[in-house]
Amino acid sequence: MRGKGMTYDTGFVRNGRSSRESFEPEVVKRELAIIRDDLHCTAVQVVGGDPDRLEQAARWAADLGLEVWFSPYPLEQSHDEMLALFADCATRAERLRATGANVVFVTGVELSIMNHGFLPGEDLAERLGLLFAEPDGRAERLAEVSKRLDAFLDTAVKVVRHRFRGAVTYACIQYERLDWSRFDFVTMELIRSAEVADIFQDGVRTLVAQGKPVAITGFGTATWRGAGDVAPQSMEITEYDKETGDPLRIDGEYERDEAGQATYLRELLEIFDEEGVDSAFVFLFALYNYPHRPGGNDLDLASFGLVKVLEDRSGTTYPGLNWEPKEAFTAVAKHYAKP
Repeated sequence: MRGKGMTYDTGFVRNGRSSRESFEPEVVKRELAIIRDDLHCTAVQVVGGDPDRLEQAARWAADLGLEVWFSPYPLEQSHDEMLALFADCATRAERLRATGANVVFVTGVELSIMNHGFLPGEDLAERLGLLFAEPDGRAERLAEVSKRLDAFLDTAVKVVRHRFRGAVTYACIQYERLDWSRFDFVTMELIRSAEVADIFQDGVRTLVAQGKPVAITGFGTATWRGAGDVAPQSMEITEYDKETGDPLRIDGEYERDEAGQATYLRELLEIFDEEGVDSAFVFLFALYNYPHRPGGNDLDLASFGLVKVLEDRSGTTYPGLNWEPKEAFTAVAKHYAKP
């Protein structure tokens, strides 16, 4: 692959609150350097909902020589709010690109289920429930959602390209059917589950055969035994605060399986290499609000992160940083280190 990528979370913003409370410049700079030097990445997808944080992290990543995928991630926003966010971020991304940095602008991620105006429902669970609950009429519902999203993206891309002169894409869910002619990359949130394991590689091959460079984002799995079989839903062992959306607890007993998470990522990266994917962005470096608690209620079991976040203490592998690498960290590093 040309782009050996990692997704880096600057904080997902919902109702004005960020999922990442702390955003210390020296910590972020050090983590981005680790992504380049120890994980052997050549590209980073900087995601989040705060334009200031996105711009800061993107600039620090560019200073390290990384290709930057500048990726605003709106949550529960209206169309007008999303367009305003994209306009702001496109201006910032162009400011960075004009310095000589290699920047790709991602015009949102999974917009049809994460935001308002494409599906009925007040939150993600309601929208997905209405979309997939009844087989009768499902094809028509999916087609209608794609039609609404495509119309919105037609406007959004014009807003972005008016301000940004680099390559532009959108991180698409598999059921979303779009006109890719307006984009420079076909970018898919592509996660393998047991249900599609036998056709997954063929699906990747079909994507690449379309001719436009393909990027894969959003792929990964949680850290409990069996998570890879249900990877798109493997975070659903978490119970959340109904008011804030913050993760509260794990809903049962699960066996920790770092080796399984590592194997899952290794297998997918091998497939992407074999099939000629242009760029892949592992999801993700860390989920800072899913801490590792060995004594109980270990939220890291539900995390896709390559590192386990520690509460109130520093790690030993990288003193001064409050996390420790998982086995998946080593697996990704070994794969990306290959010539």
